[in-house]
Amino acid sequence: MNTVLRSPFLPLLVPIAIIATWWFASAGSTSVFFPSLQDILIAFQETWLFAHFWSDIVPSVVRLIAGYIIACLAGIAVGLLLGRVRSLDAAFQPSVQFARAIPAVALIPVAILLFGIGDVAKIVLIAFCCFFPVLLNTIDGVRNVESGLEDVSRSFRLTRWQRAVSVQLPSAMPQIFAGMQTSLGFAFILGIVTEMTGSANGIGFITLEAQQSFTIDTMWSGMLLLGILGSLLNALFVLIEHRSLRWHYQSKAGH
Repeated sequence: MNTVLRSPFLPLLVPIAIIATWWFASAGSTSVFFPSLQDILIAFQETWLFAHFWSDIVPSVVRLIAGYIIACLAGIAVGLLLGRVRSLDAAFQPSVQFARAIPAVALIPVAILLFGIGDVAKIVLIAFCCFFPVLLNTIDGVRNVESGLEDVSRSFRLTRWQRAVSVQLPSAMPQIFAGMQTSLGFAFILGIVTEMTGSANGIGFITLEAQQSFTIDTMWSGMLLLGILGSLLNALFVLIEHRSLRWHYQSKAGH
């Protein structure tokens, strides 16, 4: 039993079972709204692997990554500052909480009005939405640095900048990565929503257009693509996190 539980193929069992069930349950389907998995896969190949790869998939991913990276860099930098300077944090917290409370989706008309329907509006909205989880986790992580590490850094007479870069930021990284993972999900959702409401290309735009033109198998293939992309992005993030925080996981294993 333990051998089965430790098998590297165990996480694949449920997806394989779902796909097999979907394949056989939908075989020969004549429903307009629920086509067979075979038809969806054919539409997936024709739509996303050939016709719309460079024109829609690549722009969607580029916008998502650009907005996400901007949010992470800004969130870490501002969070490090506010986490260490409590007077600044007290001054800015009401504004941060106010801005955080505004649903990013509600800002889509404003972004379109200011920046048009091009890439800039989407990147700004993704960055805005993803900024706050990284910011708040960075502030909390920096403030929870072990007092012993702070004492050691002072005994070595490190400057504020050296303490921030060499002690506070590395110690806060596990919590910062937690905020970054939350933001990644927000970036993915908002990237698709902005393409559905104001765009001339992208995965969300093509998927919504397929639904409106009653090309239902293409619509379902868009859903399938979104699931695959989301899983790949999350797997890539987890890989980077484990490599970056190897020391953290090793210390936890040691305990």
